[in-house]
This record gives sequence, C-alpha cells and structure tokens, in this order.
Amino acid sequence: MEHSVRNLLCVLAASATVLGGAAAAEQPPTAAEMLAAGRCDRSCLHDLTDQVLAAMAAHDASRLPLRDGVRYTENGQTLRLNDGLWQTAEGASSSYAMYLDDVQSGAAAFMGALQESGRTAMITLRLQVEGRKISQIEVVIARTSGAAGGGFGGGSYADVKTLPVFAEVLPQAQRRPREQLIATANSYFEGLEQATGKVTPFEPGCQRRENGSITANNPDAKNAMSKLSCGAQFDTGFSPFITEVRGRRFPLVDEQRGLVLAFLSFDHSGRIKSVKRTDGTIAKVPAPFDTPYTFLIAELFKIRDGRIAQVEAVLLPTPYGMPGGW
Repeated sequence: MEHSVRNLLCVLAASATVLGGAAAAEQPPTAAEMLAAGRCDRSCLHDLTDQVLAAMAAHDASRLPLRDGVRYTENGQTLRLNDGLWQTAEGASSSYAMYLDDVQSGAAAFMGALQESGRTAMITLRLQVEGRKISQIEVVIARTSGAAGGGFGGGSYADVKTLPVFAEVLPQAQRRPREQLIATANSYFEGLEQATGKVTPFEPGCQRRENGSITANNPDAKNAMSKLSCGAQFDTGFSPFITEVRGRRFPLVDEQRGLVLAFLSFDHSGRIKSVKRTDGTIAKVPAPFDTPYTFLIAELFKIRDGRIAQVEAVLLPTPYGMPGGW
C-alpha cells in the first residue's frame, strides 16, 4: 500500500481513538459558516469550475480569481496558465458533464467531454479553492487518436452521456465517513496490485467506464473479460501485468453522494507476458500491456453502503515511470 495512504488512515484512526466521543460529536461547518469565513459552498465551487472552463475556452486565465503562486498541471506536466489546453479549448460538453464538489476540503472538479481544436476530448479538471480563490488547477485530458473521434477504449468520445448515478444523493444509512470512503476507493487499487477480488467490496452490478467505453459489466462487449462485472473481473486474478499502482491521491470526497475522486498512475513494466488466473488457466498478456508504459489516471468512484457501485475514469498512456505531477 502506498505509504501516504497508510499514514493518512493511521492518523485518522488514531485521532478517532484519542478524541473518542467528542470527535464523533463534532460536525463540519455549515455552508453559511464557510461563506462567512470566506470558504465556498457547493454552488460557489460549481461556479468557480464553470469560470475555469469558460476562461479556458476564452484562452484567458486573467479573468479568474487566482491566489498568488497558483499552480497548473496538464497530464502531469507543470505549465504556465494560458499555455497548453488554454490555447486550444473550445468549451465543455453538456451531454457528458459531471460537477464534483468537496465543501470540507475546498476541492472541486469537472469530469466530462471538452471540445478542442474541433475534436472531442475526455477531461478531468480539478481545482483547489482557498478563501474563494483558486490555488491549484490540475487537468488530465485524453485526446482523440484519429478520425473516428475516439482514443483508448475504442469508443467515440462524442457519444458518451452522463450517468445519473454520480449525482444521486444517498440516504443517510448508505453514507460512509470520509476516511472510510477513501479506504474503500484505495482497496480497488490494492485489489489490482494483489490480483484478487478479496479485498475490494463491490456491488454485484458494478460497472466501469474508461474514457467513456464500458470495460466492465458490458453486455455488448466482444471480449469475455469486459462482459464481467468489476468484482467478477477482480476475482479472475487478471491484473498482475499492472506492476505498480503509485502516486495515489484522493483530493475530493463527497460523503452525501458517496463519491471519491482519485489521481494516480498504473505502471506496466512489460515483463509479465502471461497470467495464471484463479481458475488455473493461462492468459497471454496482450499489447500494449506487454511493453513498458504508464497510464496516468483520474478515477471516480460511486460508493453506496460501503460498496463500489460505479467507476468512471479518464486515462492516457504516458512514458513508463512518468511522475504524476503532484
């Protein structure tokens, strides 16, 4: 397990032990209290996200409320504002657009489609807001790979629609505290590294989409693996070719909706040429997983009643071992 995640969970557990009932009784500040202190509520975070998307389309970051020293990364690279995507963006899609808010930490995000240079790209945009000003902007963008208008996964980016499950507000009984939501999301990556379904709690119908293409629980898939649900895939032990899951960060958590947004990298060393699955069969590792490269990933989890119900990812291949930028 990543040291940073382990340390985070240990600190949270220790704090709960020391503070006992007093910590449990504490409530997060109300939206009114946050606004009075200069912090953003959901509508404020949503509005700032829209402002960034509009500023990108206008190629002008100067219209934004920015903190001194604001940092911008695009696909793991630190860039100047008004460089990179800021020069080519043409506006966000309305058919595939998810707004994510974490009032407690001041994080906001947009996951959806974006028009760029006349083509559709998949994007995850993350903001960190302090005192109602933006201190961090992070973008993971998967661009198209040809005239078909798609990229990794094979689907057409322009055809992807928003899944309403991510906007669903959970009843109180199905919600979990922040630290437990992070632990559940992290167990997904542990399951991949350990090539087991025993450590990750899934709903039976869990589905995964990557750059808009359904890669788990897809009844129309041409390959047998993609027909399986998330949990059934993990149970096969298919994943040893993912040789390291590193740089895990969980900057945005929404307890009301059961959402966790993670940023991380999947390393594929290329040394694993075949995998012995849990049923004893041997599967040849297909291209490109048999050569060294890294996936840079923004991954969103919907967690209901402690189990992963839906996974949505924006990802792109990068040079092997490339840092994630944060």
